[in-house]
Amino acid sequence: MSSSAVAPLIVVVGSANMDLVVHASRLPLRGETLLGERFETVNGGKGANQAVAAARLGGTVATVAMVGCVGGDAFGASLRDALDRERIDGAHVHTIASQPSGIASITVGRDGANSIVVAPGANACVSTAHVDAAADLIARADMLIGQLEVPLATIAHAINIAARNGTPVLLNPAPAQPLPDTLYRQIDYLLVNETEAALLTGLHVSGVPCARFAADALLGKGARNVIVTLGAQGAIWAGAQGSGYMAAPVVRVVDTTAAGDTFAGGFAVVRASGASMQQSIAFAQRAAAASVTRAGAQPSIPFRAELEEDSISEV
Repeated sequence: MSSSAVAPLIVVVGSANMDLVVHASRLPLRGETLLGERFETVNGGKGANQAVAAARLGGTVATVAMVGCVGGDAFGASLRDALDRERIDGAHVHTIASQPSGIASITVGRDGANSIVVAPGANACVSTAHVDAAADLIARADMLIGQLEVPLATIAHAINIAARNGTPVLLNPAPAQPLPDTLYRQIDYLLVNETEAALLTGLHVSGVPCARFAADALLGKGARNVIVTLGAQGAIWAGAQGSGYMAAPVVRVVDTTAAGDTFAGGFAVVRASGASMQQSIAFAQRAAAASVTRAGAQPSIPFRAELEEDSISEV
């Protein structure tokens, strides 16, 4: 693991998707056909979003690398170009010629709420062999970030490599699915929203008091630190350095897509630079708040300079 707290290396193992976004007056009801307002394609995927967030929010000092797969199609070329523009090391982003790139079908209502269905495509091909090829990179990293839009076995393998080499691990288990009991003990930072916390604990999680119980339950499973994000209600955190609640900035919501990914990338890069839990969460909240004031996944992710300029538009 690198000892540098000045120029952290962040490695993301995860997905890259093309987001197919329909804006509508509201989300459709079950079985309903709803006339939308506009359509756009936007580079996304939880892994790529988190990598972009870490790169932008790391300013000029952080180095970000990604491990993943795209298809041998026009979407794949666009996704690669997007990573290149962000100066993200894509040497371990592989093209699977026989597969389409992953896509996410997203509906966004006027109130900023969204509904997302993901077709993994090439993301399902991210393998333990791809992770092994990047093992030296993971061993040198100051933080490994993973999510679950690629196979869980692949993420678990990457986490195992990180744990053996003393590389801190941030896991955002989304889309939510049960985790092996042994995996929790290798996770330094488990980042979940209410839905994910509920699935992992079996508890009803709605609001701050419930989130506190869920965080304690996840600590009991072995995670070293747990952060439960509650959207506009803020975030609960608990771990070796104590526990606490942090209110979220109040902003005008346009689109919540990638807000969680922005939080993850922002938290990882600041925490890996040596900031405290409270400082890292506060920074991540401000970054996520800025992102929801804009439309789209990667287009909504702010740059560090914007936060330093205090440019979040508050209500």
